[in-house]
Amino acid sequence: MERSICNTCGTQYSEAQPEYCSICKEERQYVNPNGQEWTTLEAMRNSEYHNKITYEKPGLFSITTVPSFAIGQTAYLIQENGRNILWDCISYLDQETIDEINELGGIDAIALSHPHYYSSQVEWAEAFDVPIYIHEDDQQWVMRESERIIYWSGEELELTPTVKVHRLGGHFRGGAVLHWTGKDGGTLLTGDIIQVVADQEWVSFMYSYPNLIPLPGAKVREMAERVRSLAFKQIFNAFHKRVENDADRAVQRSADRYIMALQGELFDT
Repeated sequence: MERSICNTCGTQYSEAQPEYCSICKEERQYVNPNGQEWTTLEAMRNSEYHNKITYEKPGLFSITTVPSFAIGQTAYLIQENGRNILWDCISYLDQETIDEINELGGIDAIALSHPHYYSSQVEWAEAFDVPIYIHEDDQQWVMRESERIIYWSGEELELTPTVKVHRLGGHFRGGAVLHWTGKDGGTLLTGDIIQVVADQEWVSFMYSYPNLIPLPGAKVREMAERVRSLAFKQIFNAFHKRVENDADRAVQRSADRYIMALQGELFDT
């Protein structure tokens, strides 16, 4: 069966060409102005797409699709204590990618930050015979159900002793970040729950990025407080941007700036 993939957000559905993409037909995303368009994994494999796997630092590889497809996010493969964790997912998957990842030790589990990056997660889980971890608060946004999906609850999920997922909410109710304590003073992989911005010494927080809908100041403060106790010096976001140093401080000062701007205390226009 050919399962449709939305060209705009990259989400794979359980059926062929639904009437519309539920992920895009919602204010955090958008429907293509030219109308709903679909493709399939089979069609993508017969085109120019391929995946690029890049060494980022010891124990961390990024995976991106070239040319960029849909949202264009990056997935990350974390190698820690003999286990490989895939953080977030991308739509495109082919045998070359599977072989290259297997040479790196394969995948033991997949964990997701939020629904915009669920993409072809079930294809990946089946290819590597692994579970998928999604926070239960975002279950309604899963467009291809699978018995491989484990809906976790609460505020924290331990994948290994040094790799934990923390629910922050914000962009989505179940929005989560991954905290990895194993290297370089700690690393936070954030998708765009906490977004590294153009000035990469700062981050930001949004309900909708393409439609520029901000989050309430109280929610931003809550998110910043939830990561305050985590030890991390770097942030990697979903678009190959990173805060290289003192990322923990960057989150706190960015939350302060965001809230001041919302309250009319940062500038006078």
